[in-house]
Amino acid sequence: MKTDRRTFIRTGAMAFAGTALMGSEAFAAPKRKGMVGLQLYSIRAAMAKDPLGSLRQLADMGYVYVEHANYIKRKFYGYTPSEFRKILDDLGLKMISGHTVMGRHHWDESKQDFSDSWKYTVDDAAVLGQQYVVSPSMDNSMRNNYDDFRKYMDVFNRCGELCRKQGMKFGYHNHDFEFSERLNNEKLFDIMMRSIDPDLVVIQLDIGNLYNGGAVALDVVRQYPGRFENIHVKDEIESDGGRDKYESCVLGEGIVNTRKVTRLATRIGGTKVYIIEQESYQGRDPMDCMRENLAVMRKWGY
Repeated sequence: MKTDRRTFIRTGAMAFAGTALMGSEAFAAPKRKGMVGLQLYSIRAAMAKDPLGSLRQLADMGYVYVEHANYIKRKFYGYTPSEFRKILDDLGLKMISGHTVMGRHHWDESKQDFSDSWKYTVDDAAVLGQQYVVSPSMDNSMRNNYDDFRKYMDVFNRCGELCRKQGMKFGYHNHDFEFSERLNNEKLFDIMMRSIDPDLVVIQLDIGNLYNGGAVALDVVRQYPGRFENIHVKDEIESDGGRDKYESCVLGEGIVNTRKVTRLATRIGGTKVYIIEQESYQGRDPMDCMRENLAVMRKWGY
């Protein structure tokens, strides 16, 4: 079959372009999954001593997203919301989430409304550009009986509505008691998952904390597919002492099977945000641990 010159040139050009595209794709960096951040409680001593220098070290390591754990009298680590936002912007960091406990005193039952202090919490989170306002625990008095607990789950939903007005979501971060304590012969965690509106409230699953409550992270993710868009990535080893049986360690060195959990959460859990947290260091420097944790997540494709 004859091929005229024009057809030959056009076909050859297309083939060359395809080869060039394949080459560029072959050498391009693989696309990473989700947004990886760090809970700043992981370096709490350094943040208390030198927050600006500590954040700069994290940025130099390659972190982009962070989650705060210090909001006192409308200040983050001693800085006003606008001051802290500028610090983050200058370092190329984003405060994707933040931990501030929402307690009984933040809800006025007589007015059926939140306290001014909690409204300020949400306002200031918006100034930082947060996507999530997360309560990292729950007062004992909020879970004394089934009716009270259910009432506060309704308050959680109301807080989700409050946060949504500012383009954010309200979240709750588990520890261990949610899996070990029961009301009406049902685990607190299961009551929560049944009671909250997933469009308004995010459960920030801490895949390490739950082990001290007798739960297994893989089982929880399988039980509630699509419910964990924001998780705390953690690993655990047996503790040498203290109240808890397990303590956190560098990712991949413990019993959680962290890589498998994060892969499952990515595949069926709806997870988009992966917040690294490590609270115990087994004698190592916390900053070195955070550098290693990020390297592990990068190695795993996040």
